[in-house]
Amino acid sequence: MIHPLLHLIATRPQLLADHAEAYAELVGEELSKARAHLKWRVLLTAVGLCMVVIGVVLAGVGAMLWAVVPVENMRAPWLLALAPCIPLIIAAWCLLTARQVSESSAFDSVKKQMQADLAMLRQVSAR
Repeated sequence: MIHPLLHLIATRPQLLADHAEAYAELVGEELSKARAHLKWRVLLTAVGLCMVVIGVVLAGVGAMLWAVVPVENMRAPWLLALAPCIPLIIAAWCLLTARQVSESSAFDSVKKQMQADLAMLRQVSAR
């Protein structure tokens, strides 16, 4: 008795080719999703790091102004502390969001499809 999979390959090879093509499309879709997630993550990280640099520079400028200008002559000394906070808050949001971008679901549909195919093959082999 010939194995059912070998019988299928011998009698209807177009089904196997169609199945392989479907796998290739599925992998292509998953790659494009993974690439989009990676681009988003890189963009958020780059913006976050730029905002950190801007915040540190503004904090340094604020500290120098605080040291040079007497507080009595400043109209709004609280702005020296507020100015670096805004880019640092944006940086924190960008970096935290970049860390939360999930890549664990990459290729989950391919894994599920392979498991379903293997389960079907085991079921056919058991007969």
